[in-house]
Amino acid sequence: MSGVEQGALGRPDERVEGWDKVAGRARYAYEQPVPALYVHPVLSTVARGRVLAVDTGPARASAGVEAVLTHENAERLADTSDAEFAVLQGPHIGFCGQIVAAVVARTPEEARRGADLVQVREYAEEHDVVLGPGHPRLYCPDELNAYPEADTRQGDPAAALERAPVVLDRTYRTPMEHNNPMEPHACTVLWEEGTGGGSLTVYDSTQGVHPVRESLAQVLGLHAEQVRVVSEHVGGGFGSKGSPHAHNVVAALAARAVPGRWVKLALTRQQMFTLVGHRTPTIQRVRLGAARDGVLSAVVHDVEEHTSTVKEFAEQSAVCTRMMYAAPHRRTTHRLAALDVPIPFWMRAPGETPGMFALESALDELACELAMDPIVLRERNEPDLDPETGAPWSDRRLVQCLHEGARRFGWAGRDGRARSRREGEWWVGTGVASAVYPHFVNPGSEVEIVHGQGVYTVSIGAADIGTGARTVLGQIAADALSVPAERVRVRIGDTALPPATVAGGSAGTSSWGSAVVAAARALREEHGSEPGEGARARAGTPEDAVAPGYSVYSFGAHFVEARVHADTGEVRVPRMYGLFSVGRVLNPRLARSQLVGGMVMGLSMALHEHTVMDARLGHVVNHDLAQYHVAAHADVQQVEAEWLEGADVRATPMGSRGVGEIGIVGAAAAVANAAHHATGVRVRNLPLTPDRFLVGPRE
Repeated sequence: MSGVEQGALGRPDERVEGWDKVAGRARYAYEQPVPALYVHPVLSTVARGRVLAVDTGPARASAGVEAVLTHENAERLADTSDAEFAVLQGPHIGFCGQIVAAVVARTPEEARRGADLVQVREYAEEHDVVLGPGHPRLYCPDELNAYPEADTRQGDPAAALERAPVVLDRTYRTPMEHNNPMEPHACTVLWEEGTGGGSLTVYDSTQGVHPVRESLAQVLGLHAEQVRVVSEHVGGGFGSKGSPHAHNVVAALAARAVPGRWVKLALTRQQMFTLVGHRTPTIQRVRLGAARDGVLSAVVHDVEEHTSTVKEFAEQSAVCTRMMYAAPHRRTTHRLAALDVPIPFWMRAPGETPGMFALESALDELACELAMDPIVLRERNEPDLDPETGAPWSDRRLVQCLHEGARRFGWAGRDGRARSRREGEWWVGTGVASAVYPHFVNPGSEVEIVHGQGVYTVSIGAADIGTGARTVLGQIAADALSVPAERVRVRIGDTALPPATVAGGSAGTSSWGSAVVAAARALREEHGSEPGEGARARAGTPEDAVAPGYSVYSFGAHFVEARVHADTGEVRVPRMYGLFSVGRVLNPRLARSQLVGGMVMGLSMALHEHTVMDARLGHVVNHDLAQYHVAAHADVQQVEAEWLEGADVRATPMGSRGVGEIGIVGAAAAVANAAHHATGVRVRNLPLTPDRFLVGPRE
């Protein structure tokens, strides 16, 4: 690719939309300047059962109310095969917090008042919302999210464990957690009657406008051309906006009930805890068999998780264990219990985040058992080839991340003994954990580039969820076209533009950027280096964007200093340092923001995040940001993220890999390992609340 060294790539360019955001000019989905009605959902109060009757009279008589939708009068959907989208289609209740009615009114306040007046009589059936070890309804899913196999096995791990001189057998738990992007899930929708059956326009807060269009068209029985979805700006998603949810269908039904009038729906913070997904709780048993020198002979990782009776979602928590460290004998299993809970969904690095907490905690425990530096233990189990596939690595520099990260963090001279350093009222310790995330390039994106008046306009229906996609796609185009970035204009976030895959799996820039490069090359080949007015070219993500025959992952190492108060058990983290190998960094400013953000989210997971479910009612108790604690400024002190220089030309034409999710992977384990080193207390159940450290040293 031309201009690789001196071109636009690798520069810390500011976000092109940054000033619009800080000045309040950037419009989000709910902020479209249209005269609108407002929708407020009514949610179920039982975890399992059915609606016996709905009295809408008081609501319909309330000031400003235009319509009340229930399962008795809502439009029948064309496709209800996806039960999450089968909203208001029947009386069945699958979880507490399910939409059972919706009020449409002239103002948000009138809609909410109307919703309060809807009287829903429910019949409660016996329910089960608690995942316990060995749950009687555990089953093996047909496949995992993004992976075809739920279970894998190599060699004879049971026999290897019996023969191993050192065996570690530990169980780790992670709690139910929730995405909480600052912008709630919201949409502004218009249904217009007309020739050809009418049209639906949706301004949505989403990670993918084309997936939203496809889902809504299918559910409503429309052609894709009848649905336009626009997503100009998104205030965060973390995976939860990677697909439409029930609220999108309700908004569309409301718009169809009042044709020709815009409707707006913004979920409240409380409603988001049941309607837009969560990270499933996990119970993970990890068994390691090793020689006295630390070399692993067996790795077994068995995971139990919950899913919903409404719709299955299988988190791939043990997948990382299949390839992370060398061992001739290995097994991973995943078992689900279908409970009467809301539907789990993507949350930043689904699978790898909880899975690497368990695996990296177990590695630290094994290092303690062997009185070995945990970095040395990881180095001794570094695989030459991918243990799962036998393929060569495209670019695995985990050991370099560990060693160079240790040097920069100040690991040298660390006393390996737990509870060996105290400063005043604080026990002080340090911990390390590895990070990994697979590299994805998704097919299906297309880019059109048009030249006019000296400007190259790059069009693709990608979504910028706050990561800076507009900016980096412009840099990729400028580099591929060998022109200054100022001569490139990027249009995204609209199904009227060429199709784009979802912004998820750290695959957005890789997938869309590869298509940008392909389109730029096509333009040059067809029109030369000085294209005329109106010259254009269109190309899709090439099938060979990732070189075949290689195992392509990103890696990293987290280093943490933790302080635990001797009397109260409070945990503080004054220093976090991450060093990552992510291929070529296309924009250091944007990449650092993503990596630091992931690390902070991992810190939040380690110290605070824990969704509390009331087993009696199936109700999420702490369903707001006052009670669902996330890391605040006082928790986040010195957090640094850096990376190893170098390009991985086997991963993408740009030499880059994704950076959106690897920052969170392993971070919680590093915090927990540091807290153990400080106190001698090994906490295997997140979060690291103060009470867990008030029992004295133990294993």
